[in-house]
Amino acid sequence: MAHVLEGYDGPCENIHGHSYRLEVTVIGTPVADRANPKCGMVMDFGQLKRIVKCEVVDRFDHVLMVNSDSKLFRLKEEIPLAKMFPVDFQPTCENLLIHIAQLISEQLPKEVSLHHLKLHETATSYAEWFASDN
Repeated sequence: MAHVLEGYDGPCENIHGHSYRLEVTVIGTPVADRANPKCGMVMDFGQLKRIVKCEVVDRFDHVLMVNSDSKLFRLKEEIPLAKMFPVDFQPTCENLLIHIAQLISEQLPKEVSLHHLKLHETATSYAEWFASDN
């Protein structure tokens, strides 16, 4: 995904991209029913992967994320970028985490909660989101 931090006082004010890596941690009580094929699991990892793929990866892969108030977005009719994705926030790593937390939380089974997210922009730069802080 690429983004632009319009108004930022550094090089990230220019369009640039990252190979993001997202870590997702959920919490809940493992299924205790031995007759249930999910016995011992809080949630099937396959189901969680499908949620993350649908809500995050498929939505943001190879897009240019921009604030819908930015000059760049207002020029989208003149700029042939098919995958410009407007958001109502400055698309920083921190704000992306808040947005991603909402997207994932809405799709989790009722007995499972989102606990923690960690989004790496680079190998050494990342932000974290904890449910307990929100």
